[in-house]
Amino acid sequence: MKNKFTQISEDIAGQINDGQLTAGSLLPSENELADMYAASRETVRKALKILAEEGYIHKVQGKGSIVLDVTKLDFPISGLVSFKELSSKMGKRIRTWVVELEKGEPSRDSKEKMKLEKDDLVWTVSRVREIDGERIILDKDILSATYVPELTNEICENSIYEYLEGELGLAISFAKKEITIEIPTEEDRRCLDLEGFHNIVVVKNYVYLDDASMFQYTESRHRPDKFRFVDFARRK
Repeated sequence: MKNKFTQISEDIAGQINDGQLTAGSLLPSENELADMYAASRETVRKALKILAEEGYIHKVQGKGSIVLDVTKLDFPISGLVSFKELSSKMGKRIRTWVVELEKGEPSRDSKEKMKLEKDDLVWTVSRVREIDGERIILDKDILSATYVPELTNEICENSIYEYLEGELGLAISFAKKEITIEIPTEEDRRCLDLEGFHNIVVVKNYVYLDDASMFQYTESRHRPDKFRFVDFARRK
C-alpha cells in the first residue's frame, strides 16, 4: 500500500497533467491541503517535496507552491543523450524525418569546427523531429567518415548513437556545448512549424570519443515553447 504522501503527490500531479491545475497558479496552502487530504502538515510537506523534485511545482518562500509548465520537455544541459533515449521518457508520439544524408567533402566551416585534415570526408545529416504532430526540432549533424564509414536512412531515423555504440563499438565520451538564441533561418522556417515564433534555441555540440578525438559536430535547433534546458548545480 502506498504511503499517504505518495498518494497526495500522485493526485496533485494528476491534476497538473490533466490541466486542472494550470502553470503559474498557486497550490492551496499546506494547511488547506492538510484539511483537503485529512493528513498532517508533515505528510503534506513530504508530498510537496516529491512534486518539487519531479518538476511539477516550485516552492517560493513566503508565497507558496507555484505550478510549473509540464508540457515542456526537459533537455539535460550536462548530459549527453540521444533523442531516442530522451524520447523514450516523454510518453509522446515521436517521429524522425531524414531530410538530408550525404557523404562528401566538408565545408570550410566544418573543417574549422572539427579540425579536419585536407582529404577527410564527412557525413552531413539533417533530421526533423516531430512530437505530437508538430515539427519542433531540426538536428543538423556533421560526422567524421573516418569513424563512421557508413550511414543509412534507417539508422538516422532510429538512432545514430545506438548504431555507433552498438554496431561500431565507438566509446562516445563527452561534449562541449553552446546554447544560443537565434533568429530562424529560411531552412528553419521551411522544416519546422514556426508560425508566430521569432526566435529558436540552438544547442551546438562538439562531441568526442574517449580518446579525445572529435568525431561529431551537431546543431539542434529547437522551437522555444516546447523545451526547458535543465541542469543540477552545486555551490562549492
